[in-house]
Amino acid sequence: MEMIPLKPARKAQLEAYARSRGQDLATALDHALATYFEWEQQECREALKGIRKGYEDMKAGRTEPAEEAFEALRVKHRIPR
Repeated sequence: MEMIPLKPARKAQLEAYARSRGQDLATALDHALATYFEWEQQECREALKGIRKGYEDMKAGRTEPAEEAFEALRVKHRIPR
């Protein structure tokens, strides 16, 4: 197996992760990476879904002036003028 250098802090995290799951380091790392990659793919799918919805809304004329949208965000997030 090819060795991948890890920073000491990251190696300690991986060791703790493996211990907590009763796994060896390779299995724990494989599980952690698989979980991360699945999360990343899901985030990408959700972002693309949102972009497509926004594009369809724009094509259908479901828009509002930018000034109104920015004002609504400013009020919602209590951003001062």
